[in-house]
Amino acid sequence: MKASHVRKLIKPIESAYSEMFSGRVYRVGKGAVSVRNHSGQAEQTVIGVHGFLENHCYFTQAYEEPTTELILLTCCNYHIPVNGVTPEYPEWEVPIKHPEATIEYDACVLVQALANLPTTDNIRIHGHSRGGAVVLEAIRQRPELFDNVEVVLEAPVLPQGKLHALVTTLLEPVSHGMWPWLIRLINSAPQSAYGQTFFGKMNPRKKALLSKLFFATRDHLTIVRNIENIMDWMHRTDTSVYQHVRHGTFLIPQVDRILDRSAMLASARQSPTTMRIVETDAPSHFITLDSNEWVPGFEALPAAAQQ
Repeated sequence: MKASHVRKLIKPIESAYSEMFSGRVYRVGKGAVSVRNHSGQAEQTVIGVHGFLENHCYFTQAYEEPTTELILLTCCNYHIPVNGVTPEYPEWEVPIKHPEATIEYDACVLVQALANLPTTDNIRIHGHSRGGAVVLEAIRQRPELFDNVEVVLEAPVLPQGKLHALVTTLLEPVSHGMWPWLIRLINSAPQSAYGQTFFGKMNPRKKALLSKLFFATRDHLTIVRNIENIMDWMHRTDTSVYQHVRHGTFLIPQVDRILDRSAMLASARQSPTTMRIVETDAPSHFITLDSNEWVPGFEALPAAAQQ
């Protein structure tokens, strides 16, 4: 990448979205892990891994039970979307050797969170979109940690997957130098101009979270690196990565204009039969934001056969 492009891309992006948060925030490398306070005795632990240009608030309303210990990742070089909490540096943090803004880097953040933070044995890891790839990559890095972990992969980036043709068409003509200009253009356009196409039918929660997408990262370079790494990871990762996945659920939307739905399904079908594939009626890539009803209950843990 040309130095002049890098200079344009590393200009800081100000944080534009945060919510009140009661809990602790740990810095892990260039990422972070937030642990929400819970009022009841924790019965289950959920670790949420957000998608590209999202933030951890994606999961907060899906897991509001007082008995759920909610642990939320903030990916490398993303803003931590919390008010009123000073991040601390945990003694268990270990240096991450992977390049920044990659699926591999964020998988290391997830591995450290899983190894050090849950206080229950009933653990679910829920990854949305790019977060699904982060979960699979973490399983590949440390399979033994995931032996008794349930995974929920929601509209996930998967091995041998593809972006939706609409997204590919938009990205192909964009050179590195054009990114800051393109993002300014998107941010100044009324959301109605593109929102319905990519995000489906809106509701207040979707609107609040998705209207600030291009302010999620600390700089434009992270956006470019994320996109290039997502495409590269899907291409070079084969479905043998599924061999270490013990049990869980793929949530597939009815309509997805971000990722290629048929490629996603074809990849998911290569997974062990202990993974359920649930083809939801969700009208967009953002299944949990469309409706909480698709989030599996905690009782339904082990092995239902694939549909």
